[in-house]
Amino acid sequence: MTATASPLLSLRGAVAGDGIDAPVAAHYGELFREQRELAAGRGFVDLSHRGVVTVSGPDRLSWLHLLLTQHVSELPPQQATEALILSPHGHIEHALYLVDDGATTWIHVEPGTTGELVAYLEKMKFFNQVEVTDATADYAVVHLPAGSTVSAEAAAAVRELPYGRDLFLPRAELGAVTAGYGAPAGLWAYEALRIEGHRPRLGFETDHRTIPHELGWLETAVHLQKGCYRGQETVARVNNLGRPPRRLVFLHLDGSMEVLPPHGAEVRIAGDGPDGRPVGFVTSSVRHHELGPIALALVKRNTSTEAALLAGTVPATQEVVVPQ
Repeated sequence: MTATASPLLSLRGAVAGDGIDAPVAAHYGELFREQRELAAGRGFVDLSHRGVVTVSGPDRLSWLHLLLTQHVSELPPQQATEALILSPHGHIEHALYLVDDGATTWIHVEPGTTGELVAYLEKMKFFNQVEVTDATADYAVVHLPAGSTVSAEAAAAVRELPYGRDLFLPRAELGAVTAGYGAPAGLWAYEALRIEGHRPRLGFETDHRTIPHELGWLETAVHLQKGCYRGQETVARVNNLGRPPRRLVFLHLDGSMEVLPPHGAEVRIAGDGPDGRPVGFVTSSVRHHELGPIALALVKRNTSTEAALLAGTVPATQEVVVPQ
C-alpha cells in the first residue's frame, strides 16, 4: 500500500521529508539537537511510512530460508536479523528487516516496496503452509535509540539491535503510545546516525545492478554457507574471486561548502578536476552534529583508497567501508 501522512506530522515544529520519506517528519526544527538526543539514547523516530509484512504458518521460517540470503530456518524467537532478495543475476531487489515472535515473522521494508514484495512471496508459496499479509495499514514502525529506557510493552513485536530497537506498534495507537516516548527526532537525525554507521539503505546505496558485496551487506544480511537461493551463484562467485565491481565509501565533506551533494551526484578524483571521468556517485549525504557534512558513495573498486575526491563540486576525503 502507499504510505499516508503520519499523524505525528501534526506535532510542533514538524517539517515533512522529501520523496519516499515525505509521509514522516524530516525534522522538528532542531536538527542537531535531535541528533544529539538520539545519540544519547533519548527520544524516538517515526518510521511509520515503512512497509510492514507478516508471515505466519508452520512452514514460515523454512520457506523464507529458501528465498532469502540469510539463514533463517532456525531463527530463534526475538532475534533480529536482516536479509535480501536477489534477482537471478544476484542484484539486490529487496532488503528485509526481520524478527520472529515464535508464531509470526515480522518484516519492515522500504516505503513503496511492499506491493512487489508481497506479490513475489505469494507467487513462491506453492504448497507451503504460510500466510503472507501486507500489515502496513495496521502496524507502524517506530525506532528507539540504543540506551533508551522506554518500555516497549505496547509493541506487537520488537527488533533489538546494537543501535536501538525497532517497534511494530498498532497504527491506530501511534500518537497515543509515542506521546510517552519523549521528544521526537526527525528522519534526518536518524539518517545522520545511519550514514555515520555505514549502514546501506535500499534505493539510496543501491541501483539496478548493486550486489551485496559492494555495500558490506555480506556481513549482516548474507549467510555464505547456506543452501541455494535466487542469485546465490553470483554471491558465491564474487565472494570467491573477491572482486566486486564497486565499493561503498564514507566521505568527510568540505565543511566550508554551503550545499550537500545530492543523491546521484558524480564522484571524481580530485586531482582530475571537475571535468574528470566519474568514478562513482553519492548515495546519501547529511550534516552530522559532530562530524559535520558527511556522505556515503559508491565508487569503482579500483579507486585508490588514498585518493582525495570531489563529490559533485564538494571536496571530500574517504574512509574505507568495503576494501578494494
